[in-house]
Amino acid sequence: MTESTGIHAQTTEARLAWAVLLMIAGGKLALHLATNHNYGYFIDEFYYLACARHLDFGYVDHPPLIALTAWLATALFGESARALRLLPALFGAMTVFLSGVVAWRMGGGRFAQALAALAVTVSPLLLFMNTILSMNALDVLIWTLAAFILVLLLNGGTQRLTPTHLWLLLGVVTGIGLQNKISVLFLGFGLGAGFVLTAHRRMLLTRGPWLAAAVAGVIFLPHVLWQIGHGWPTLEFMHNATTLKNRPLSPIEFVAGQALEAHPLNLVLLLLCLWWFMFSRQGRSYRIFGWAYIAIFAVFLVSGGKPYYMGPIYPLMFAGGACGTAGLLARVRHSWPHVAVIFAMIAGGAVFAPMTLPVLPVEKFIAYQQFLLGGTLASSERKEVGLLPQHFADMLGHEERVALIAQVFQGLPPQDRARCGIFCGEYCYAGAVDLFGGRFGLPSAISGQNSYWLWGPGSCDGEVLIVIGEGIDGDDLRETFREVHVARIFRHPYLMPCRNNLPIFVCRGIKRPLADVWQETKKYE
Repeated sequence: MTESTGIHAQTTEARLAWAVLLMIAGGKLALHLATNHNYGYFIDEFYYLACARHLDFGYVDHPPLIALTAWLATALFGESARALRLLPALFGAMTVFLSGVVAWRMGGGRFAQALAALAVTVSPLLLFMNTILSMNALDVLIWTLAAFILVLLLNGGTQRLTPTHLWLLLGVVTGIGLQNKISVLFLGFGLGAGFVLTAHRRMLLTRGPWLAAAVAGVIFLPHVLWQIGHGWPTLEFMHNATTLKNRPLSPIEFVAGQALEAHPLNLVLLLLCLWWFMFSRQGRSYRIFGWAYIAIFAVFLVSGGKPYYMGPIYPLMFAGGACGTAGLLARVRHSWPHVAVIFAMIAGGAVFAPMTLPVLPVEKFIAYQQFLLGGTLASSERKEVGLLPQHFADMLGHEERVALIAQVFQGLPPQDRARCGIFCGEYCYAGAVDLFGGRFGLPSAISGQNSYWLWGPGSCDGEVLIVIGEGIDGDDLRETFREVHVARIFRHPYLMPCRNNLPIFVCRGIKRPLADVWQETKKYE
C-alpha cells in the first residue's frame, strides 16, 4: 500500500466515523423533537420564563444564563413547550456528537465513538435532561466540552491550538458554565484532585491552569457581585433545600440511582471506564479523569447528594468506557461481538426510554412502569408520589389549575376584580398564571418563593387576594385577613399528593400593610 493510499483510507475511515456520529446525534434530536411536547410544561420551565421577564445578573436559586436562554428561546421561537425545548434538544445532540469526538481523541476507533454516542443517547437521565428547558442540558454539554479541551491538552494541543490557547478556552467554557450552574465547581474540584494524584501535577506548575481559573473567575464575577449585593441568597436556598426539601439518600440508594439514571448497561461502561483510566496502558494518559470521577462520586456519596448530580460527567465516562470496551473486543477476531454490543445498547435503551421520555400516553405509561419496575419511582424530595413519578407528574395539570383560578376570578364582583391579586405559595403556580393567565384576563401572580419574593408584590395591596399553595391553611390566612373562604378545590388524577386537592381561597380585608406581611412569605427552597 502506498503512502497516498494509506492517507486516503484513513480519511475515508474518519469521514465514515463522523457520519455515524452525526447520524446518532441527529437521531437523538429527532427523537426529542417528536416527543418533547407530548406532556405539558415542567414546573421549573414556568419559573425560567418568569426569570426571562426579569433579566438580571442573578437569581435566588441559580445564575443568570438559564434566564437568558429562556429569553432567547422565546424571542426566537415563541413560548410554546415545543419551542422552549428546542435548545435543550440541540444541546443534547451536540453532547452526543462531542462524546464520540472525545472517544476519538482518546484513541478510540469508529466502534468506540459510536458506542460512546449511543451510551449518551440511551441514558434515561440525559433523555429527560434534554426533554425540558433547564440548566442541566447545557451543564452536561459544558462538562463534556471542558473534558474534550482537557483531552486535547493532555495530548499536547493541536496544530492550530497551542496549550495556552486551550487553557484560555477552558477558562471561557467553565466561566460560562458557572454562569449557568455553579455545580461546575465540582468539576473543578474533581479535576484538581486528578491533577494532584497523577503525574499531570506538573501542569499545575505552569501558568495555564491558573490562567484558566482567572478567566473563569472574571466571567463569573458579575454573579458573585449580585450575590454579595443581595446577601448571598443562594447559600440560604441551598441550606433550606438540603434540610427541608431534599430527602436524604443512603449510600446504597445513591449507588442504585446511578444504575437507573445512567442505564444498567451504561453502568458496565462506567466500571470499564474506571478500569481503563486507572489500570490500562492505553488509558493511563487520562487517569486524571478516573480520579476526578472518584473524587466527585465520593463527595456526593458522603453528602447524601441526588444520583442525578453525577449526570454531567456521564458522557466523558461513557467515552472512556467505550474505549475500554473496544480494547477488550480488539482481541476477538470476529465482528459479531461488536454488533451484539451495539444492538444491546439500542435495545436496552428502547426498554428504559419511556421512563424519562414522554413517548407513551399517561395511562399506558402507568401500566408500563408497573410492568417494568413494579411501581412508581420514589421522589428524591420529601414528597409522596402518586401514580406517576415526580418528573412526569410535574408536567401535568397546570393549564387546568389556571383555568380554575380564572373561574374564581371571574366570579368576583367587578370592584373586587379591579384590585384583586393572585398569590401562589410556589413559583410553579405563579409562573403558570403568568404564562396562561393572559387569555383569561388574570393579573400577574405574586409569590414568596425564591426570586418571586425578591420581585415583590408589585401594585397589589392585598385587600382582595386569591391564594393557592401547598400547605396553605385557612386558619393561618385568617390571622392575616378579615374574610377567608374556599372558592374552589383543585383536583387532578395524576399529580403528586402535595400538589393535589388544593383549596383556592378568596381573602379580603388585609389586617396589616402587605409590605409587612410580605416579609413573612419568604420561602427560599
